[in-house]
Amino acid sequence: GAGRVLANEIRLKLGDNIERFIENGCLIMGICNGFQALVKAGILPGGENRHRLTLTTNDSGRFECRWVHLAINYRSRCVFTRGIERLYLPVAHGEGKLVADAAVIKSLDVALYYTDEKGNRGAGYPHNPNGSMADIAGICDATGRIFALMPHPERHIHYNQHPMWLKHGNGIRIFKNAVEWIKDL
Repeated sequence: GAGRVLANEIRLKLGDNIERFIENGCLIMGICNGFQALVKAGILPGGENRHRLTLTTNDSGRFECRWVHLAINYRSRCVFTRGIERLYLPVAHGEGKLVADAAVIKSLDVALYYTDEKGNRGAGYPHNPNGSMADIAGICDATGRIFALMPHPERHIHYNQHPMWLKHGNGIRIFKNAVEWIKDL
């Protein structure tokens, strides 16, 4: 879908600029279709696993639009998720199922996992809204600077974006981590 179209644009029109951007140590984040584009363009997962992973149609066969619980992989190098334990973010996609062979899955730097409300992985649908292998919701590259996720942190920046009007937007922490990392350069 849309991720493939964007990936073609990236490769054909921005390829050299994106390569320089990455070589210069800059941060890149792909959300939803952006995740699809980074994968289809071969930017993630990168290395020998380039083009050995894909995002495909949800197991439900339909567009999934709701809130999901996420656990952060504390072993991940991901700059964007440092110091965060759990998130509660919305998803909105029809093609978010991450698929790869077992060796590729094992080699990924997984930053986010779909969980149930208690933080347990392996809870299946509807907790894993797309059937993504190993409950993977987000990955990053070996440097931790290129991050992609299916949930939408930008849709939970302010408290009033949550149906229960929580005190703070949960997704803002991902963006604050990026800003702090840049400030520390």
